[in-house]
Amino acid sequence: MADIRIGNAPCSWGTLEFGSVKGDRTSPSDMLDELAAAGYTGTELGDWGFFPTDPARLAAELKQRQLDLTGAYVGTSLQDARCWDACLAENLRTARQLARVAEINRQEIAPFLVLALNNGTDPVRTGNAGRITPAMGMDDDSWQTLARSCVKTARIVREEAGIPTVFHHHAAGYVETPDELVRLAEMTEDSMGIVFDTGHFALGAGRADTILEYMTRLEERILYVHFKDWSSSAARRVQEQNLDYFASVGEGIFCELGQGDVDFPAVRDWLLTRGYAGYITVEQDIIPGLGSPFESARRSRQYLTGIGFT
Repeated sequence: MADIRIGNAPCSWGTLEFGSVKGDRTSPSDMLDELAAAGYTGTELGDWGFFPTDPARLAAELKQRQLDLTGAYVGTSLQDARCWDACLAENLRTARQLARVAEINRQEIAPFLVLALNNGTDPVRTGNAGRITPAMGMDDDSWQTLARSCVKTARIVREEAGIPTVFHHHAAGYVETPDELVRLAEMTEDSMGIVFDTGHFALGAGRADTILEYMTRLEERILYVHFKDWSSSAARRVQEQNLDYFASVGEGIFCELGQGDVDFPAVRDWLLTRGYAGYITVEQDIIPGLGSPFESARRSRQYLTGIGFT
């Protein structure tokens, strides 16, 4: 356990990457204060511009609170060859920010660039998140483009910023289901890692009891882990009402750790058996009016302490 550290992310305070669920946000300084007070030692970057974009300013804000910068989620249209230049520019901008902040603060653990797709923009995928069928997937050309783009991005980021890249499977996007995640992993071989997100996996699978099966299947690729819980009772309400992804977040489909269906003690044991080291990032997507972010983050951290994550 001593080799594992626990971070959190701006999304747990309502700073989500999707425009339709952006509302009144907690200020970045208040968010960092609360994150540290809740017992976390690292934070992801969040939306570009939420934190200071000057690396020296951001490094100072983090150092003041003894926090590491653990990574940054960047959602772009990597599956569209016409968008390659813009996608690379956005990912490189973020990767350089991560690397420079880590360098200034002399972090022991390097941050990850977290590649993602432009999730939440396709109406079919967004409207059917958690209920995706193969007919709703990308065509073969788009899959090939996505795989090539991921491989090239990871290589360029390593060469120019010196940090590792992982891919984030995510609901309301084109890599949501277990089959889609495995397909991308097989197409990219070992050129990039995966951040395994327990909550998004469960939502995409429609169940939480296959998490360990797929973590084992993908274990050589998993470099980073997001702890997010998923509520089957909320999922049933979502399905009954045919709600889209954004509404499902408001319905509380991602709940506080220990309140949903993810077996975190079993995931803990899996990670320990395999010698996982570095950060685990806790996430509970919060939208304005959905509870108290600080109290939820603190309770989730207390839950992890209770199962051995000191």
